[in-house]
Amino acid sequence: MTPERLEELIEKFATRRIAVIGDFFLDKYLDTDPSLLEHSVESGQAAHQVTGIRRSAGVAGTVVNNLAALETGTLHALGAVGNDGEAWDLRRCLSEIGCRTDFLHGFDTLMTPTYLKPRDASDPSLAGEHERYDTKNRSRMPPDVIAEVARSLDEVLPEVDAVIIADQVEEDDCGVITAWFRERLAGRAEEFPDVVFWVDSRTHVRSFRNVIIKPNQFEAVEHELPRPEDEVPLEDVQAALVPLVSLTNAPVVVTLGERGMLVSDPEPTCVPGVCREGPLDPTGAGDSATAGCVLGLASGATLAEAALLGNLVASITVEQLAVTGTARPHQLRQRLEVWREQNPSPA
Repeated sequence: MTPERLEELIEKFATRRIAVIGDFFLDKYLDTDPSLLEHSVESGQAAHQVTGIRRSAGVAGTVVNNLAALETGTLHALGAVGNDGEAWDLRRCLSEIGCRTDFLHGFDTLMTPTYLKPRDASDPSLAGEHERYDTKNRSRMPPDVIAEVARSLDEVLPEVDAVIIADQVEEDDCGVITAWFRERLAGRAEEFPDVVFWVDSRTHVRSFRNVIIKPNQFEAVEHELPRPEDEVPLEDVQAALVPLVSLTNAPVVVTLGERGMLVSDPEPTCVPGVCREGPLDPTGAGDSATAGCVLGLASGATLAEAALLGNLVASITVEQLAVTGTARPHQLRQRLEVWREQNPSPA
């Protein structure tokens, strides 16, 4: 990709309209000061003293955060949350970055999914994180909830360039994207061929049809419970690509960690990542890559160009410690120069 081509794509960002549908979480960080540690008189347990609270939209919200930072023109959040304080915080976080929340529906029967993240404010590395507390709905999503979100999707589809499906909840049918919803999405993707449909699913990526899926290297070869140091040989990922395309009836983008991405169309192509050194925080890297890829596709990029945009965005966000990072358009221009130096064109 040349700087001129990148500029062509960036110039279209402000006119793109993207809906993000699925599991919206609230990320709530509790910054603690270890020098103020107390102990409970009653139990003797450590009482960590909170000196600051930070909130941001997480999971599907992380995708929205990155799309907003990249200056996407119009953003819609579609999903279901509780009627509680966490929902109020979540909507406020989204509204503050310009995302419309009319279709983020509240229900008394739900809790707003929340990741509560206590951490040592003096240590921005991963080692500074305490145990996390997760709030999720662990029963089947009520049919009336799913029906309401489905109606919202039908309302916005004629008005958007892309739909990003964020399927985070691992338990079957306990998140917004149920088996019924996956079938509906397959039908809508056929009805709206000019809309980019992109799926990021934690455990159900093989259950989607007619939409672009983004498995990681382990999901692509059905390698369960990988260790942090594991890496799937590229030839094994390439061998899995054609069956995945046949299964989903749509293009496939496989993330390869630091190695970049492998895309299926128009032919299998490995798009290198950006090599970075120093402390890195991979939290939210996949969501930021999704934002870059989909915004690129919605702006007219090829699948390989979109993968490069995703790589550039992710390489910027992983350098931001103790937060779920974002990238700005001017940073993409700078990072492309780094990527071009690392991957010189053949003479």
